[in-house]
Amino acid sequence: MKDIYIIKNKINYIKKNIKIIKKNLQINKKNKRLKKINQELATPQIWKNNKLYAKNLNKEKYNLEKIINKINIIQTSINDINDIIIFSLKEKDKSLLKETEKLLKDLEKRIKKIKIQQMFFKKNDKNNCYIDIQPGSGGIEAQDWAKMLLKMYLKWAENKNFKSEIIDILPGEIAGIKYATLKIEGKYAFGWMRTENGIHRLVRKSPFDSTGKRHTSFSSIFVYPDINNKDINIDFNLSDIRIDVYRASGAGGQHVNRTESAVRITHIPTGIVTQCQNDRSQHKNKETAIKQMKSKLYKLELIKKNIEKKNLEKQKSDIRWGNQIRSYILDDSRIKDIRTNIESRNIQAILNGELDIFILESLKLELQKDYENDRKKNK
Repeated sequence: MKDIYIIKNKINYIKKNIKIIKKNLQINKKNKRLKKINQELATPQIWKNNKLYAKNLNKEKYNLEKIINKINIIQTSINDINDIIIFSLKEKDKSLLKETEKLLKDLEKRIKKIKIQQMFFKKNDKNNCYIDIQPGSGGIEAQDWAKMLLKMYLKWAENKNFKSEIIDILPGEIAGIKYATLKIEGKYAFGWMRTENGIHRLVRKSPFDSTGKRHTSFSSIFVYPDINNKDINIDFNLSDIRIDVYRASGAGGQHVNRTESAVRITHIPTGIVTQCQNDRSQHKNKETAIKQMKSKLYKLELIKKNIEKKNLEKQKSDIRWGNQIRSYILDDSRIKDIRTNIESRNIQAILNGELDIFILESLKLELQKDYENDRKKNK
């Protein structure tokens, strides 16, 4: 009886989760849309008059069916498990009950996967991303903090089995970095990282202060998607950009030191700057810098459409007190996310890239806000 009680509790838990997922994914709305698409595709004229439109409808149909079928399969599985339970009780077969436990574990894994995927609802969430890391004022201490953040995101990418690459970096004279741009490649890389945008505050007894005083440092994290050329139509005149070449900084061997392989591109009308020095080939560095520029200009266009009289630089909060999204208070063994109120005392784990405790909660909040806004619009 105890086993049946546990199994039934798990089934109820799964049912509640499915109900929430269906609401968040707006499954009823998707079913209506799918029905409408099927009706349109059933008319022969659509393939004769507008093949491109029909092709796009077919693509939309495939994506809708993919989401709806995932939910339907789980619901069917729950019904099957209920049938197995009834049969096992009737036949007094305990082995069947154990089989239902395995099936439920599989369902729980699938639901967890869907719950994570439903958070990536924004246009560029599937894309790779770039991360700009910029220390605030504070000299060596702030630069060291920026380097710690760079290592943290590199470790996070490694934990996720994502590919990461430092596109550009300028080391500090004594320690840390003056800035860095990191590229992360992986499924939903931008979706995972976009809520890390903002100011990260560090409080600790500085190893660079002989008196052992407590220091507060800030670094800015700015995340933007890697936009494929086929997904974006951003053109800029050659007269609008300035291209500078220079010798790459940091380690890199004699070749890097002797040749001007690093590239800096400045978009004069907006003041946006992109840089790349990770390759020995100036041509490849230029290609990467131009691609970054297009991504930044694309994001600028989105901001212009959605927020009047705002530009890309205003997305980057002032690197100072009051604008932080997370505080890392090392001498108190505490890290607190300001937006979600999630707190962790496992400092080493967080600095070693275990950020999902904060990221998942931030994504849930965004999903909830989006759902609430949509609900208000449809009232």
